[in-house]
Amino acid sequence: MHRRQIRRFVTIVSLGAAAAAWAILSSVATLSAQAPAKRPLGYDAVDYWQSIGGTRLSDDGQWLAYALTSQGADGHLVVRNLASGQEFRHPRGTSPNFTPDGKFVVFTIVPPKATDDEDEDEAPAGRAGGAGGGGNGAARNSAGIMALPGGQVTTVEQVSTIRLAPESSVWVAFHKGRAQAAGGRGGRGGRAGGGGAGAGQTPPAQPAGEGRGGAATPAEKRKDPGSDLIIRNLTTGAEVTLAEVNEFAWGKGGAWLAYAVSSTDAAKDGAFVRQMSDGSVRTLRSGRGHYKSFAFDDAGMQLAFLSDQAEYDQPVSPYRLYFWKTGEATAAEVVSGATRGMPAGMVVHDSNPQFSDDGKQLYLATAPPPPPPADPDAKRPLNVDIWHYQDPQLQPMQRVRATQERNRSYRAVWHVGDKKFVQLATPDLPNVNPGTSTERAVGTSDLPYRQLVSWDQTYNDIFVVDLKNGQRRKILEKSPQSAQLSPGGNYLTYFDEFAGHWFSYRISDGLKVNLTERLPVRFAQEDHDTPDMPSSYGSAGWTDGDRAIWLYDQFDIWEVRPDGSNARMVTGGEGRKQSIVFRYRNLDSEQRTIPTNGAVLLSATNDNTKASGFYRLNAGTATPQQIVMLDKAFGAVTKAKNADQLVFTLSRFEEYPNLWTSDGNFANMQKVSDANPQQAEYTWGTSELIEYINADGVKLRAILTKPDNFDPTKKYPLMVYIYEELSQGLHGYSSPSVGTSINVTRYVSNGYVVLRPDIIYTTGFPGEDAEKCVIPAVNTVLAEGYIDPKRVGIQGHSWGGYQITHLITRTNMFAAVQAGASVANMVSAYGGIRWGTGMSRAFQYEKTQSRIGAPPWDKTLEFIENSPIFWVEKVQTPYLTIHNDADDAVPWYQGIEFFSALRRLGKEAYFFNYNGELHGLRNRDNMKHWTVHQDEFFDHFLLGKPKPDWMENGVPFLERGTRDVSGMFKRETPAPAGGQR
Repeated sequence: MHRRQIRRFVTIVSLGAAAAAWAILSSVATLSAQAPAKRPLGYDAVDYWQSIGGTRLSDDGQWLAYALTSQGADGHLVVRNLASGQEFRHPRGTSPNFTPDGKFVVFTIVPPKATDDEDEDEAPAGRAGGAGGGGNGAARNSAGIMALPGGQVTTVEQVSTIRLAPESSVWVAFHKGRAQAAGGRGGRGGRAGGGGAGAGQTPPAQPAGEGRGGAATPAEKRKDPGSDLIIRNLTTGAEVTLAEVNEFAWGKGGAWLAYAVSSTDAAKDGAFVRQMSDGSVRTLRSGRGHYKSFAFDDAGMQLAFLSDQAEYDQPVSPYRLYFWKTGEATAAEVVSGATRGMPAGMVVHDSNPQFSDDGKQLYLATAPPPPPPADPDAKRPLNVDIWHYQDPQLQPMQRVRATQERNRSYRAVWHVGDKKFVQLATPDLPNVNPGTSTERAVGTSDLPYRQLVSWDQTYNDIFVVDLKNGQRRKILEKSPQSAQLSPGGNYLTYFDEFAGHWFSYRISDGLKVNLTERLPVRFAQEDHDTPDMPSSYGSAGWTDGDRAIWLYDQFDIWEVRPDGSNARMVTGGEGRKQSIVFRYRNLDSEQRTIPTNGAVLLSATNDNTKASGFYRLNAGTATPQQIVMLDKAFGAVTKAKNADQLVFTLSRFEEYPNLWTSDGNFANMQKVSDANPQQAEYTWGTSELIEYINADGVKLRAILTKPDNFDPTKKYPLMVYIYEELSQGLHGYSSPSVGTSINVTRYVSNGYVVLRPDIIYTTGFPGEDAEKCVIPAVNTVLAEGYIDPKRVGIQGHSWGGYQITHLITRTNMFAAVQAGASVANMVSAYGGIRWGTGMSRAFQYEKTQSRIGAPPWDKTLEFIENSPIFWVEKVQTPYLTIHNDADDAVPWYQGIEFFSALRRLGKEAYFFNYNGELHGLRNRDNMKHWTVHQDEFFDHFLLGKPKPDWMENGVPFLERGTRDVSGMFKRETPAPAGGQR
């Protein structure tokens, strides 16, 4: 009973039972009348819906920190004591990090939203505020230091970088920072832009730096001065400021700080280390030049960095690698272009070096020397692409990858003990990736198969590379999947898609073993439905000493020795028996192998109900033991480093994924955040799984979402959203938002029922397969009697848009459709370009999503049958589409073809093109504009609202974009931050 009701009850006890009862009822009725009724979601809620980010647990598990942010209002940093529930908040705080002792949390403070808005006209298109947004320049951020347990905050203004010393609770550094100069190899600065496609042409504008026919054009060498670096002792509060620093790195425990000075006085340039115990400074290298990419080893006793100082006075100054270890006076040059073992003509690339875990190897990158500065008087090359049938990559793909290729580097290693340099990767073996092994690495090359990616898929030759001498041994040819080294480096494992089995390769003698051929289950994906070969379900990793590998089937986990012997199902078959998908979960970031003694944690998802949770698998037991299973979705689980304390999220359609905590057994679960208490003010909905049978007799599932206070005696409009299989998202929460597709929550809140069916496919007939699934799913819901069959709409984007465009040539069951970025003509789309990657779209039709399985000259009829453009005269459904002229996945002329055909036939159709936008909208103002118009379209046809003016009269070109919908997204008094206490 409400406190006011109790007080009222006390005052009327003497009235007698009947009178008292009547008084109480009257009081309750009065209070009920005063309580505001829930309202449908409007656009004014969108920008103020909060999200949680940057979640951190202190190492001792006593404190939790996270940021609450939204698009329209300033957020808060929340720091919570998990034992007492006490919370501290700081305005606009984001990105928290605890010191190891849990006595401090350092965080970023972003500028107020009002300040951000003042510079909105200067902001990049599509910038969307929120966590970490620094407004007009990162230097506008500040830093906060919160002392615990008291919650006092110290602020440091104008900070671009905040960095705690690893494994230290004493030292933190704040770098003032400044706008960084563009820098290439050897400090050449930025590259000149130029060239590109003309306005309105289909190819996207040429990337900056591709002037002069795509050749690199070095700009004038520049070296900007650094800015203040503030070093603070968190225990004492004492600070030291180092001037003109442009880069820095902490050693483990904060014993050493390495930093580079870039000064207006070149004599002050250099690389330095500061011993934090006494403040003494050592000069590692000095002289005019760039010093960068500082990297300590894990022990914090060795340091590597790069510098171009030795040749800085040259027009192009390559970098060299320097090495220092504690106890030495200066750093020694260890790798340069003249280093023994470095391929002729190669120099050190300006990417970060990295030590191996044991500190015995130092990995670096090499590259061809940068070209000399271009002759300013040379004639500018023509902007012309010349295509050749034997080109490994199409010209558009070469263009997209031009910067990547220009900056390509090749991994090398410097052995610290014997001071030996070994080149590992080379132009004919471009990728070499060492794992945890100190002896071997895996090399891959796709060079022989680069043409195939246009119509087939990616393939690689796979090698084992010896780290000591660079010798390589080819293990596999034309492999569709990658291979992994075991932690000890003794075995290579890979999944052969053509055989459908896992294999091991013993490196010592080359013995190859099929690990799964004798096991009674499939390890290739059982529900695979595209024309390429199915991939595996993956692996969990290895046990200690390379003794066994854990492999996944659809439900269970298998332990298999690398010689194929003694295979056992560690989950005892309970996964397949109960339709539960078990997967190994490691909560210790420092644990590299699967423990074989003690217990391990398994995540669990019921494939039928989508309930999720966790099981425990104890050593020596036959089956996993359930810890927790809920009809909700568990989010990522984080464990405190030194305590049995977990933090995770739980969500359902109607439940925001707030933060929950528990012990390691998920006991005493407690919700510790309330990001959006205002949700209680709005009507919402609930989701459930339904089953239906498609036209081929296959039982499938769909998500059906009904509004609050659903009444089966009423008639509701039905909105259908499609893509492929969607039922796994049953417990997904959808915040009120704007975007390219419908916001399910907004539609349900405004009185729609929403259906999201699963769709399955066969090769050659994707359009018909969509018919066989979508239409029966809709009919299944219509048969329940609570949907008005004259008010059914459908929306989808990209592949979903294609299926809708096809569907309306086969059925008139929909009152209105929105099919975004849809392919209408598979024949012309097959030969199109995905401008985002520069790839031909052929692979999509022959091998992947479009599922024809062959080129149009082999399956001409299938291409025509699945192309809605050839059946457009059958369309009788009002059609809305969005297809942007810079679409980087589906060529926008596909949208033009279908709209032009509908227009030619006099059929009702509307086409939105947001100039310069990609496959999906990025600019938030465009998202808002489109969301309003898409909603108006469906609300007219399905809710009976008046036809908006843009549908009634169109929008002339000279009036394009003049409608301002921004006022619809504002409210006079934004709600306070969620869960404020």
